[in-house]
Amino acid sequence: DPHRLTPQSSPPRFVSVEELMETAKGVTNMALAHEIVLNSAFQVKPYEPGEGSLEKQVKEIMHKAFWDCLESQLNDDPPSYSHAITLVGEIKETLLSFLLPGQSRLRGQIEEALDLSLIHQEAENRALDINKVAKFIIDMMGTFCAPCRDEDIKQLREITDIVPLFKSIFAVLDKMKIDMANFAVSSLRPHLLQQSVEYERKKFQDFLEKQPNALDFTQKWLQDTADYVTGGGTEGGATCTPNSAQLALHNHAYLRLLKWDHDAESFPETLLMDQGRFQEMQQELEQLALVASVLLIVYNSAGEAISGLPGLMERLKKTIKILIAEMHTLSFKADETFAAVAEKLCVELRGCLSQHGFSPFSSDRENALKGQIVAAKSEDNPIRKVIDSRIQMYLLGFLESSAHRSAPALPGGLTPISKELEEIAVKLGRLVTFNKLVYSPFYHKILQDILKQGESLDV
Repeated sequence: DPHRLTPQSSPPRFVSVEELMETAKGVTNMALAHEIVLNSAFQVKPYEPGEGSLEKQVKEIMHKAFWDCLESQLNDDPPSYSHAITLVGEIKETLLSFLLPGQSRLRGQIEEALDLSLIHQEAENRALDINKVAKFIIDMMGTFCAPCRDEDIKQLREITDIVPLFKSIFAVLDKMKIDMANFAVSSLRPHLLQQSVEYERKKFQDFLEKQPNALDFTQKWLQDTADYVTGGGTEGGATCTPNSAQLALHNHAYLRLLKWDHDAESFPETLLMDQGRFQEMQQELEQLALVASVLLIVYNSAGEAISGLPGLMERLKKTIKILIAEMHTLSFKADETFAAVAEKLCVELRGCLSQHGFSPFSSDRENALKGQIVAAKSEDNPIRKVIDSRIQMYLLGFLESSAHRSAPALPGGLTPISKELEEIAVKLGRLVTFNKLVYSPFYHKILQDILKQGESLDV
């Protein structure tokens, strides 16, 4: 990252390649465990080389050569089964890997039916029934597979040519391996959650010992937040205990990450694995703030004529969300988009007013409403700033009330986005809670020093 310049506060330390590799491995494992714990939708997916890549071409050529060789052997007179037996051995190992510790009966069946030495003897004596072997394999796959693979197993039973059958068997086994891996991940998650706090903390401590400046950007993030809070950037200033002061400052710091300039500022080291999640929430909140702002403008302008009309709020909300869906892309044109939003909402209002027996807006009133809607595209728009401030207030209240398990009251103007806002608040709360558990010893020392420094300056 070009923005992560080496701070001058810590002396350089030279490490060996072996130390770097070991550290990288630890960070990789930590990132994987972190993803499994925090991402309930995490799934193992099969690796596929890029379309048209050299790797994919080589893989296809090698596979074709192998299967052509197998077909040639089986077409010999008498047939040669050396390649086929190798495949049976690989399939046997895969089936055995699916077994749980207590499934000794199934293990015995596999060992007996896929006894490679016996299969070799049968092949040498021209007594091998390869179709019988394949049938046993398919039956056993049907025993182990998830219900979603039943159709695949059914299709295997319909293949009569042995080479396409073995190719398909391996394809289905690959799917079953992924299924098993994802089952293991879901089973592991509750246990991993209990262990990952200590695991991540230890891994970061190991990393910190090799890179003494690994908390510099975290220090800056918390110090900048303290300067922002004490400088009047947010409400506060009430007398409180050192612990509650730390907690309040820390919660404000997390909220600042939802306003982060990811191109210009270095993200705190303790949250690097979650930077993508914070950026995603930031973009979602910016979109929701726009939706709520435009709806507030529309309802304030139309007044009682549309207040309480069933379904109208959701229709308007859906229209706005569709039109501003690309607002974070380079191709997004704000002027054109908001002009389109204003036009479509006014058309919707016209139809709604007519349907319910109200007089249509005058052209002056409609043009004024369009102007207000277009003006909402600016971050400095007063209504947008009010909505944004209320969103921040709600999220801060959610973080502060999480310990008491009571959700804060929803500020005015946020009702249309309440469902989405609560979902983000829950996601943020889960992320913050886990991050505090992992890095609390590091945060405590930094926050303690910052607050002490602030007290000395006050004196």
